[in-house]
Amino acid sequence: MFTVKIDRVNFEYDVNSIVKAFFPEESVKVITPETGQEKRDSWEKDLKLEILFREDGARVNSWLEPDMQIWDWTYDKAAEEGDTYKNGFKRFLYRSLSDVTGKELPWGALTGIRPTKLSYGLLEEGKSDEEILDFYRRRYFASPEKAQLSIDIARREREILSKIHYEGGYSLYIGIPFCPTTCLYCSFTSFAIGVYRKRVEEYIDCLIRELEFVSNQCRHKILDSVYIGGGTPTTLEPEQLDRLLGSLRGFFDFSTAQEFTVEAGRADSITEDKLKVLQRHGVTRISINPQTMKQETLDLIGRRHTVEQVEQAFYMARGLGFDNINMDIILGLPGENAEDVRHTIERIEALSPDSLTVHSLAVKRASRLSQWIQENGVSSMNNTDETMEIAAAGAARMGLLPYYLYRQKNMSGNFENVGYARPGKFGLYNILIIEEVQSIIACGAGSISKRVYPDGRIERSENIKEVALYLEKIDEMIERKRRLLTDAE
Repeated sequence: MFTVKIDRVNFEYDVNSIVKAFFPEESVKVITPETGQEKRDSWEKDLKLEILFREDGARVNSWLEPDMQIWDWTYDKAAEEGDTYKNGFKRFLYRSLSDVTGKELPWGALTGIRPTKLSYGLLEEGKSDEEILDFYRRRYFASPEKAQLSIDIARREREILSKIHYEGGYSLYIGIPFCPTTCLYCSFTSFAIGVYRKRVEEYIDCLIRELEFVSNQCRHKILDSVYIGGGTPTTLEPEQLDRLLGSLRGFFDFSTAQEFTVEAGRADSITEDKLKVLQRHGVTRISINPQTMKQETLDLIGRRHTVEQVEQAFYMARGLGFDNINMDIILGLPGENAEDVRHTIERIEALSPDSLTVHSLAVKRASRLSQWIQENGVSSMNNTDETMEIAAAGAARMGLLPYYLYRQKNMSGNFENVGYARPGKFGLYNILIIEEVQSIIACGAGSISKRVYPDGRIERSENIKEVALYLEKIDEMIERKRRLLTDAE
């Protein structure tokens, strides 16, 4: 364990993010004035940093070297180029840890999950690429490669989003929280279909009720995109998919929808009958996600399908006429190295999907992977500049352009997730969910609706995660949406 003690609240997220990026193998805990005594007593024995804030700076007591070191920082607004106290401190902490460890991080001291928001805003101000690159270098110590990637994507996003309806429109998300099995790394709302099979029909009944309510509330608004995710939507039987999609089509006006995506997801859930149902109801984009093309890794992470099944599912979908197929991969999976990533990219290149989403593994506390790391160590999970470059080069060879980007806490190698796609095949919903510029109404267990106001303010409404409770409290879920959407017409 690696404990940091700070004497001020509202700094814990940034401190944790920067420290964890330098020490990915450690379980980082941050003690604040609000931390309970029991946790404080348990964590303080592993104290590595103590941060004492003051109005004009901070003092850090460090036990990272044999002898205690004292790092002092003075907040000089002029020297910090007018930036905030918090950002100035983050730069100081980053540089101090970089000096101690000898490491430089790809995104430097930038802790937010949406780097493209910064680039988007600067482009809107009329800044040149050179000015934005200099901003990233001075403000965050970010590498020029990552800064340029952010600029390129922000510029592409700006073009794609020019066609959506910001104030008069919305997008719709539908969550199917069932999977064949739960993957080692997964922290999403996901339940093994075998356990809940007898309640799936009831779940669809409740989902249809929720969708009907939303359609009435939003009848005067423009539907821009629809995304059915999970979980794995194709764990539903063909008849169940048909019933859900038929109701969806009956409730909503799809004439304005620019995109209709269904995550087919895992190859062990995909059949020809299910794909035909999706096709019949006008689904325009699907995902067939291997995560890796190394069979040993698939077995380890709990994806009970073969590499060959992934390829068969892909060719089946192509043969039926699907012309916008996405594939997801994860870099940094246990035991994988650069050659494994190269092998995965080569197998995917042979398929030639229309988009490729490259995820950097993020270790979530709620996933079984967190426990796996405690038992096996973090050293076998490696995501590097080389593996990221292998994936990016493969995407480029397939004619895919980077079009959206986001970061997560505890991400392998302090890297990012990047979506690549052919021109005209960009995933609109993927951009909208990250950039939070349009209201997204979400239905189903564990989903979160976001209402975006013209002034940029965002209100959220969460649905209960656990399936049984969602079914029991569906009236409450609908009432939450009523409060969120009452004056949204």
